[in-house]
Amino acid sequence: MSDLFAVVMLSGIYSLLSASLFLDLDAVDVAFTEASVGAGISTLLFLATLKLVPRYEKKSRYKPTLALGVVIATGALLIYGTLDMPHFGEADAPVHQHVAPRYLNDSMNEVGIPNVVTSVLASYRGYDTLGETLVVFTAGIGVLSLLMVSRRTKEKALQKVPADMQDQIILRVVAKMMLPLILIFALYVQFHGDYGPGGGFQAGVIFAAGIILYTMLFGLSLTQKVIKTEVVERLTAFGVLLYAGVGIACMLLGGNFLDYNVLRHDPVHGQHLGILLVELGVGITVAAVMVTLFFKFTWRTVKHKYNQ
Repeated sequence: MSDLFAVVMLSGIYSLLSASLFLDLDAVDVAFTEASVGAGISTLLFLATLKLVPRYEKKSRYKPTLALGVVIATGALLIYGTLDMPHFGEADAPVHQHVAPRYLNDSMNEVGIPNVVTSVLASYRGYDTLGETLVVFTAGIGVLSLLMVSRRTKEKALQKVPADMQDQIILRVVAKMMLPLILIFALYVQFHGDYGPGGGFQAGVIFAAGIILYTMLFGLSLTQKVIKTEVVERLTAFGVLLYAGVGIACMLLGGNFLDYNVLRHDPVHGQHLGILLVELGVGITVAAVMVTLFFKFTWRTVKHKYNQ
């Protein structure tokens, strides 16, 4: 398939179907992540990238025979490796015999969070989640270093470049009604992740998708009146610092790094406070990185369009 726009649309549909599959397997948090990232923010970023490249892929003079053979061989090996795996849903599978029983049986007493997924990611495996947040931050810094543009290009985008969809009256009217709901829902996902599906990562992606949708429909100049690029760039680091700062505060209070029990006199209340703060840090970093990436793609599009 040479139509890159069709590829992006099919990718979003595939992610949405994958989210439906996870939902059917009762993995609601995973389904939430797949829907918000795969079908949501990724599709928007791909569409922004398509502004920089032709819609149709150039035909290659060479047939990728070797690459096709490698893919087929790798797929065959992976399928062969699944023959030794335990049956789906088997109670005696190794994954159910290690730490999973403790997480399921003791998390309510030790952490006091009804959502076990949040207890695992933000408390028991807080180090891993901090690492994942650093990965998002580092990836954002890497992309930003490749998409640097001059101040003149930014001024051009703000002053002379109209919104791409300024003539789409229906979309703009519907967006004005939907955007407040999207942002409120993102806040709900952020602060209700302790008790239901969601958390900082999903909330950050949803919030960023709302900001990006507004930018696509109304232009970057109006978005910059609400939130400046410099502020968003600083927020990418602030979220990581907030997460790590909670761990340092725990050490200063006599506990271990990311040991939330010492934050309050009641260990359960300390867990609640620590999880709330680290999830907020994750949400801030994820949202800021996604929004910053889209802004940089927009600057780059202007530079490419006007050959600056």
